[in-house]
This record gives sequence, structure tokens and C-alpha cells, in this order.
Amino acid sequence: MKTEHLPDQSRKYWGALILASVFGANTGDFLSDALGLGHVQGLPVLAVVFAAILLAERFDRFRHPAYFWSAIIIVRSAATNIGDIGRDLHVEPLKVLALLTAVLLATLAAWRSLGRTRPVAGVGGKALATSPWYWWTMLVAGSLGTVIGDYFSWGLKLGNLTAALVLFAGVTVLFLAGGRARLAQFGYYWLTVVGIRSAGTALGDFLAHTTGSLPLSTLLSGLAFVALLVLWRTPAGAFGPAPEPVRAASAGGESFPRA
Repeated sequence: MKTEHLPDQSRKYWGALILASVFGANTGDFLSDALGLGHVQGLPVLAVVFAAILLAERFDRFRHPAYFWSAIIIVRSAATNIGDIGRDLHVEPLKVLALLTAVLLATLAAWRSLGRTRPVAGVGGKALATSPWYWWTMLVAGSLGTVIGDYFSWGLKLGNLTAALVLFAGVTVLFLAGGRARLAQFGYYWLTVVGIRSAGTALGDFLAHTTGSLPLSTLLSGLAFVALLVLWRTPAGAFGPAPEPVRAASAGGESFPRA
């Protein structure tokens, strides 16, 4: 994605990622269960929508993060369904966890071996950067988080609410221990994403069971997500025509490659 369409890695970003995880858990279940697409049949539909978002983004010169967050929701929805496929096949959750963990570690190792972890200077020098590697890793991390969330809820028999509280406690520890600098580091960033996806899965399931309606829970989590993006004030000039492209930074730290 273009730098002008990427959000800064700020508190707002992490808050939105948490709500996007809850919303994406609900949308994934809504597609598979409420619409009857199943965990596999809905994946091609999500892939087409994701491709359409990336295509439309290329022709938009205005500065805003709408495409990024739309893509995040689609990827999270797909990850929810992928994470649930093992349950359909009656595969033991721990085996699915081991497999997805291995895939994520292999992906991160391959990404690092290609030298694709340098930072990119964006608007204000703090923007994330995306690439096919980024979206693939987000899909794998989301799938792993889905299985972890379900395992805490059902495998450990904690229930959705207790599992969500335990997992969000873990995410809080990551935030407090990491701080802004570590959260921008390659490995720590993805560890935090997996934690957020896990907690979001449990909270999304709790919301669905509490309301007794997937459409209603999806609507509520979606409204909360959109409200955060709209009401959390952004710096002046955050919206408007895009500036000239910013060159990639070449020194210091590790983050993500430009698309």
C-alpha cells in the first residue's frame, strides 16, 4: 500500500487493531455460520474483496487509512475461518497450534532472511509499511490467534469471558513490557499481534453468545471499531491530497518493507 494510506503505529493503531480483531472474529463467523458459507467456501469471496481493496487503493491519491483497515478486517475474517477448519476436520487443537506456530516462525525466518525488515519513513516517520509478506504474516498470525483463543475458551474450559480477560492481561503485559520502541520491532510486533488476535477471538465469541445473535454482535463490534477510528482525533492535516512519495529509511531498528 502507499505510505499515505498507512496508519502511524500509535496508541490509536493498537486500539483499532484490538477492536478490528473482535470485529473480524464476528464477521468471519457471520460469513461462515449466519450466511451459511462455511469455513472454506467463504475464503474465495474474501480473497476477491481483498484484491478489490488493494486495486482501488492504487488509484486513490488522498491520505487516509480506510483501505488499510478494510484489508485488516478482511484478513482477520479469513483467519477466523482458517483457524476453525481444524475443528471441522476434528484435528486436535494442540496439533493445529503446533502447525500454525511452525508456519508463522518459518514465515518470519524467511522474511528476515530476505532482509525485508528495514523501517520505512512515512507521514511523520512513524507509518507502518505493508507488502505481500505483511498480509500473509497477518493472515497466519490471525489464524494462530483464533486457535489460541478457542483453546483458552474451550480446551482449557475457561469460557469466553474468562479467556478474554486472561488473554487481554497477557496483551497488557506485552504493551507495558515492550513500550513504543519494542512494539515497533519485527518479532515483538508479531508476538503482540498474535496476542491481540487470541484475546479478540475470545471476546468476539463472548459478545456473540451474550447477544445470542451473530448479526447483532457483528454490528456492535463493527460500530465500536468504526467509532474509534472516527472519534479518536488525528493530527491536523491527516486527511487530504497525498504528498509526494516518501523515500524508505535505511538506518535504525527493524520494521516492515514498503509495498
